[in-house]
Amino acid sequence: MSASGDQDAAVAALLAENEIRKVLLLYCRGVDRLDRDLVRACFHEDAVDSHGNFEGDVDSLLDWMWGVLTKFDTTMHFVGNMLIEVEGDLARAETYGVAFHRGEPEKPHRNLINGFRYVDRFERRDGAWRIARRTVVTDWTRVDVPEQWWPTPEGILCGTRGPDDPVYEPLR
Repeated sequence: MSASGDQDAAVAALLAENEIRKVLLLYCRGVDRLDRDLVRACFHEDAVDSHGNFEGDVDSLLDWMWGVLTKFDTTMHFVGNMLIEVEGDLARAETYGVAFHRGEPEKPHRNLINGFRYVDRFERRDGAWRIARRTVVTDWTRVDVPEQWWPTPEGILCGTRGPDDPVYEPLR
């Protein structure tokens, strides 16, 4: 392959990695803002997910997730290390993350932090990278009692779950 061909392949791989990274970040936004359509758009129609004690198709996953997520007052997913390996129209992504869950103080099981990894098979179909197969690996979990929570100062803008969150305001 020529130097120009090598450079074209490198640029194509970088563009694919960037598109995959964006899907991973949009997934986290969708989960934390309870934006079901956004989460759905991160998966191919026939995708399969293995997510804790759930395994199945994406629409069933969404039903299961919304049953779980709505029990919390808030969630926040941080993703960090992302190793994305692209081979043509296929890619593997391993994404490390930490998810904070807050619910009713008197229910400790609804106040936890998880260390996890998304192990994803991405496929590019019709020019779009989406998740075709996801396995969620939980590496650790910590339950937080209310005395360990960080307080939210009064009078500051707090995020909301849904379309009223500031992230959905139009760009100006």
